[in-house]
Amino acid sequence: MMNALTVEDYIKLEDTLGATTYKPLDLVIERAEGVWVYDIEGNKYLDCLSAYSSVNQGHCHPEIVEALKKQADKLTQVSRAFRNVELPLFFKELIEFAGINCVLPMNTGAEAVETAIKLARKWAYTVKGIENGKAEIIVCENNFHGRTTTVISFSSEPAYKDNFTPLTPGFKIIPYGDIEALKNAITPNTCAFLVEPIQGEGGVVIPPEGYIKEAQKICKQNNVLLMLDEIQTGLGRTGKQFAFQHEDAVPDVLIIGKSLSGGVYPVSAVLADKSIMGVFKPGEHGSTFAGNPLACAVARAAMKVLLEENLAENSAKMGAYLLEKLQNIKNLHIKQVRGRGLFIGIVLDEPARPYCEKLQQLGILCKETRSTVIRISPPLIITKDQVDFIYERMAQVF
Repeated sequence: MMNALTVEDYIKLEDTLGATTYKPLDLVIERAEGVWVYDIEGNKYLDCLSAYSSVNQGHCHPEIVEALKKQADKLTQVSRAFRNVELPLFFKELIEFAGINCVLPMNTGAEAVETAIKLARKWAYTVKGIENGKAEIIVCENNFHGRTTTVISFSSEPAYKDNFTPLTPGFKIIPYGDIEALKNAITPNTCAFLVEPIQGEGGVVIPPEGYIKEAQKICKQNNVLLMLDEIQTGLGRTGKQFAFQHEDAVPDVLIIGKSLSGGVYPVSAVLADKSIMGVFKPGEHGSTFAGNPLACAVARAAMKVLLEENLAENSAKMGAYLLEKLQNIKNLHIKQVRGRGLFIGIVLDEPARPYCEKLQQLGILCKETRSTVIRISPPLIITKDQVDFIYERMAQVF
């Protein structure tokens, strides 16, 4: 019965039965492989969104899918009430991968950000000695760290927080990329600076050279935790395993998710030095599914693929190639083309949605962000010929 449904049928079902929290392009995808997705009418598209960087390893990577199947036959979930064989191996391999020595596993990116906020506050009161209830976390304008009530409380985007009040206090918003603003915002009650190395949802906004390194220095001078949200920028997306590696500035707290599972299963994590993470005691934080053996097996396979297939290196190479080609497109409506690795934004002076719809007709799937920016972030397995495929259609549309 379901196979007889048309595109219009599926869209009507979704729009009638589901909450309207997204405005997707009107195609219905039924399968995917590598950089390609296929709709129910047999059309083929090159995916330039990668599920918001969740499938850096490509859609349905066989090694990751196999790890899921193999583990699903043995053990899927026991909760942290008991130990499981996959969790410590996941910890070991993630620590080797990221270079930070303590892991707290979670499920989604927003959940990991919430965890980092709780960690910073507990550290503020038990280590830094801030008066209880007075801790402040500095964040940046145009940030995107998730959709929970606490996280939207420090968003500067009205649509994310209007009519969702009362908001959670304890946050101070400063301009992104402005070191002087960071210096001036710090007070004795500041416990952390939460920032994206590159703002993804904000429009692939790259801060001035050395910004993260300088922020690290200022945070250290003031006994403030530098917390980097690398949920989108991490795991090879910008041409390094993590965006902070472009400046050799290791954060105090690292937040990751999305491609930590290759898009096969929700997995996220917060990493920090044991001296920081040690403020958490049993019973103070947790999640039923966090650290489950299925998630750990999938994440281990996802990291293995990133390393063995040199996907960060390919991102750097193919990203530079694509960026150069896109910057050569001449169009009065293009204000800027910017990016790092395979994380690129085309900034327009008019709405980007019509361009995304036209690109869909030509076999390219993109999505607008902040209304006027086309974000381009294909899977990191992309080849030169496939990059040319993107460029040719972009040039045709513009």
